[in-house]
Amino acid sequence: MKLTFHGAARTVTGSRHLLETAGQRILIDCGMFQGIKKLRRMNWDAPGFDPGFLDHVVLTHAHIDHTGYTPRLMQYGYKGPIHCTPATAELLEVMLMDSAHIQEEDAAWANKRGFSKHKPAEPLYTSQDALQALKLLTPTKFSKWTNLSSDVRLRLGNSGHILGAAFAEIRVRNGRTDGVNEGETTIIYSGDVGRYDVPLHSDPEDLPACDALVVESTYGTREHNHESVLDQIREEFEKTIHKRGVVLVPSFAVGRTQLIGLILRDLMREGDLEEVPIHIDSPMAISATTIYSRHLYDCNLDKEITFDGRNRIFPQKVKLHRTVHESKDLNNMDGPRVIIAASGMMTGGRVLHHLNRRLGSPHNLVLLTGYQAVGTRGRALQEGAESLRIHGHDVEVRARVATIKGLSSHGDGNEIMRWIGTAPTPPKRVFVVHGEEENALEFAQRIAKETGAEVSVPHMKESFEI
Repeated sequence: MKLTFHGAARTVTGSRHLLETAGQRILIDCGMFQGIKKLRRMNWDAPGFDPGFLDHVVLTHAHIDHTGYTPRLMQYGYKGPIHCTPATAELLEVMLMDSAHIQEEDAAWANKRGFSKHKPAEPLYTSQDALQALKLLTPTKFSKWTNLSSDVRLRLGNSGHILGAAFAEIRVRNGRTDGVNEGETTIIYSGDVGRYDVPLHSDPEDLPACDALVVESTYGTREHNHESVLDQIREEFEKTIHKRGVVLVPSFAVGRTQLIGLILRDLMREGDLEEVPIHIDSPMAISATTIYSRHLYDCNLDKEITFDGRNRIFPQKVKLHRTVHESKDLNNMDGPRVIIAASGMMTGGRVLHHLNRRLGSPHNLVLLTGYQAVGTRGRALQEGAESLRIHGHDVEVRARVATIKGLSSHGDGNEIMRWIGTAPTPPKRVFVVHGEEENALEFAQRIAKETGAEVSVPHMKESFEI
């Protein structure tokens, strides 16, 4: 059994893990690199393996840093199945098409404005590539075993995090009698581990016994802030509304937008925040909310949440903006109001146009709601940037910037360790991925100390025999 890390190795994004075993070549997750230019350029590099010779692709959940490279495989000739949960398959119909559309739009904009070094600028992949990938989706229900070959089988378990999110359990028949599962070697890929005791999404399912565990470490060295959201945003929110400014919320379309909608709904309904118009300027977020509503009783969602579509998830004064024309209308609207737009780290999408329009006014507020990777505009704002590069020119930052802490759908270090501790016995080998290098190394030391496992922090393209 050979395991090679082609992404998310000593960095947060670009999850791609290749397992070669029992005559099968299985790629677990197929994400895009995000953040600094050096990482983004890696999306254009050859993948480091031949996608045409892959037998299976397994996607743990729909976020682009785990799935966004999948259409690119079509250009290399991949034609096999893509395994994921049914809810993930539905979300991918929205997210992969949106990703392709954004890249096509960005390339067209670069060509129109002439700020690309490439003549002409081209998208990483097209909508046609995304459609071909969607045709290969093979939905697999939670807890159901799927035979990938006569010697290899797959099961997806609920990891919390977002709707449809799973950890992938792969068992390989080996004839031995000393494994944690008799006659089989078991390797588990955590995907992104969700949180415990939070609204909207359920707790992660217990970790099964395994020989090897590939675990994320995005927040492995941190502890989430448990201060109430109201206490964190009251002063800045009220100041902005009093000055008739605009609160701009860059948000991930899946999971985060729905959670923010619930929070604002409750705070406004209870009178803790003034009711002002709220605009959801993201076709993907609107579609994702519809999908969430269809999966109300899935194990990924908190059973105590009562909603029936956007009228219950979002506050009453909400307006949905699907078309470009509807999005442009927001440019002429003064405050007070709230605009929620993708993307969460401001790497692309409609939020860039709103930043271009709103950053220059000290009456406005940019409210960050989650992790901002190194090299993104979101991280730059968090670190006090005086200007942002948007569509080829620098935009002065005069708006106020604030961050809501504790909304992440990633478990922190204590929560990830809690999840690892639910296994009947500790894993023998652990590979720490999906974290910035310093954090991953520190978290690996904690795992080794608390579990006694042999722990590695892979480098990019590094291979291990199991």
